[in-house]
This record gives sequence, C-alpha cells and structure tokens, in this order.
Amino acid sequence: MDPFDALALEQLRTRQSIKWRRFDADVLPLWVAEMDVLLADPVREVLERALRDGDTGYPGVTPYAEALAGFAAERWGWSGLDPARTALVADVMTGVSEAVRLVTGPGATVVVSPPVYPPFFGYLEDAGREVLEAPLGADGRLDLDALAEAFARATAGGRGAAYLLCSPHNPTGVVHTADELAGLADLARAADVRVVADEIHAPLVLDGPGFVPYLAVDPAGISVTSASKAWNLAGLKAAVVVAGPDAADDLARLPEVATHGPSHLGVLGHTAALQHGGPWLDDVLGALRSRRELLGTLLAEHLPQVRWTPPRATFLAWLDCAGLGLTGQYADRPAPRGVMNADVGPARAFLDRSRVGLAAGTAFGTGGLDHVRLTLATSTEVLTEAVTRMGRVSG
Repeated sequence: MDPFDALALEQLRTRQSIKWRRFDADVLPLWVAEMDVLLADPVREVLERALRDGDTGYPGVTPYAEALAGFAAERWGWSGLDPARTALVADVMTGVSEAVRLVTGPGATVVVSPPVYPPFFGYLEDAGREVLEAPLGADGRLDLDALAEAFARATAGGRGAAYLLCSPHNPTGVVHTADELAGLADLARAADVRVVADEIHAPLVLDGPGFVPYLAVDPAGISVTSASKAWNLAGLKAAVVVAGPDAADDLARLPEVATHGPSHLGVLGHTAALQHGGPWLDDVLGALRSRRELLGTLLAEHLPQVRWTPPRATFLAWLDCAGLGLTGQYADRPAPRGVMNADVGPARAFLDRSRVGLAAGTAFGTGGLDHVRLTLATSTEVLTEAVTRMGRVSG
C-alpha cells in the first residue's frame, strides 16, 4: 500500500503533534515538514523493545554515526564520513547553532540564501550572529556572484564569517550540483568563510542527479544531519554533527554539554532507520513522486494562476501565488521573517477562505512574498481535498 494512504483523515486527526493541533479541526494542515505515515517497521520494533524492557535511560555509546556512514556510502557513494569526526546533538538546528559558534566569534556575520528555512534566522540571531542575505538566483539556484559579494561584506575588516547552506534546499526542493558546491567551496576558501551545511533532507532526493555531501568538496566544512525528516522522527530527538578533515579541531572544541540533548529513544530509532529502513524509504520516495505529479494535476485544474517548479528533493512544494492577487489583501498584518506562520498573504487567505493551513512565504526571507509552502507527504484524499478547497479562495 502507498505509505501515505495507510491512514485515514479521521486517524490523522487523533494525533497530538503540532501539525494536527495548531489549527481548528476543520483545517487541513499542510504547513509543517511532517509526514502523514506510520513508522518504518525496524524503527517501531526497536522502540517497542526499548519500552518493553524499560530501556528509557540516558543515551550511551551508539552506532548512530557508523550507521550514517554506511548509509552515506550506500546511497550517495561517499565514504568520507569518519565516525571519529562526529558528535551527537539534540537536533539539526541545535547542531547548526553550535557549529556556527565553533567557527565564528560573537557578533560575526553568517550569510544565508533565502528564501530559506525560517529557523535559520532565529537560531543565528540567538547565537549572537548577524544574518546577511545572499538570495537565490532567479532560477532558484545558488547565486555565486551574490555569494561572493556577501562574503566580501561579511569579512570586511578581517572579521570571521560563515555561510549556512541548506542542502537540499528548503523550501524550493533544489538539489545543489557538485559543480555548484565546488564553486561555493572555492568562494568560501578565497574569502576565509567557513561553511556549515544543514543536510537534513539529504535522503529525500526524488530523481535526477543524486545528493552530493558538502564535505565531499570542502574538507574545512561542517555538516549537520539527522534521520528525522526522511523517517518522520522529529519527535525523537537526535542528530549528528560531522566535521571535514580540516575541521576536526573545531569539532573537538564542542562543549560537552552540547551533546546532552539527544534522546536515547531517538538515537535508537534513528540508528535503526539508517541501518534497516531503506526499503521503507524507497516506498516513501515512490509515493512522493506520485504526490508531486498529483499536485501538478490538481494545480492545473484548480489553481492555474499558481506557478511552481516541482521539487527534486524534500516533500515540500514552493508555490508562487502572485497571480492570485492575494498578498495586498493582508498588507496590514505583520510579516515576520523567520517565524513559521500562516497569518499573512496568500497563506492567510487559504486559511480563512479555504480552511487549508500552509506556511506563509514571508517567513522564509527575501523571495518569499506572494509564496506559500505546502507539504506533499500526505494521503491522496487530503491533498486532493486541500487543493480543491484552495481553488475556491477567490470565491
């Protein structure tokens, strides 16, 4: 069975996660990066065994990093992940924040390429860093010229700086090529900018050229990843920080307290997913391709004014709703960058008039105006009903 059709809407509505509790019961929630699936059997089994045995203490020595290294070698053809150059943290954004602290000083500038995952802004500001935007190009890909200019500004006066890469890119679903990443690494090296890569969506490449780990092109880079997105384990906290060979000394300075956050059950579940969850993941990837095709059909029928580029990775769709003329109708509402919300622009219109909860594009920074982000990882029933409702937004 299609993994997204295994649960009826009535079952999904009994869930207690924020996806299903943020809005009123009549709203179809497609706003947050959470999949409507059952756990992979290997993950469920290891968790059930731990609960049965009362194995719910603190995390100990774990093969999580080794499992990730094996997955990287098998899926991405990359054998450069050395478990000795890793550390466990609570989640990817915690790891990103700690990595940025390792490679830059207080008050340093960190460059990002919006539209991009909203928490990038808040976490960097909380870490005491200044955020500088180098937006994606008109084609939705990394703009190396914009990055070169931003790197020069960020390092003016000899200041240290970093670049926070989102790979694959959220919300656009772009998969950065090896040439693009090599070009980024060359720019960063020349400007003395350190790159930290959020690679949480790496297992979710749907087609075309595969995922390229950033550390495969930059030995001074630091990446942070997790099984949480690909196996729907956000509630089971665990992630891995991986240092390139030239960043090993930086990772060695990671404060011991920064490693206290992972959940023991999270570590067990993530490790089982990477070691034994491949067949389940393949079924999910096939279903996501099907949902991507279905969304294209539904948009053409119900919202032909909406423009989009089908994502090559992730389970997210970035929809340009400028043709609907909705943004100006909510111009009086605040549009905070970095705060995931459904309260402004087209997202507010879809919520109020169609009872569909989407992520407002303004949260993603420059380039987000007129946009919404929609989560594809749901049943045929829910996706069809949601887009059908969205088509009535002008009514």
